[in-house]
Amino acid sequence: MIRLRLKEVLAEKKIGQSKLSRMADVSLNTIHEMVRNPLVDARINTLDRLATALGVEIQDLFERLPNTK
Repeated sequence: MIRLRLKEVLAEKKIGQSKLSRMADVSLNTIHEMVRNPLVDARINTLDRLATALGVEIQDLFERLPNTK
């Protein structure tokens, strides 16, 4: 399973959700949902805009979790 690390990257960069929304031209609601639900499916172009705005590689936004069954 893949988990989005947006909340952690925002904390590392000391950037708030509103500021990221403006920097990446992504709706605040979309960012809020990604932070609240790190298992949400996200569009690749949205992730690319977030990564670019944060100055990170797109793969830095993800973490692979062990499969639990």
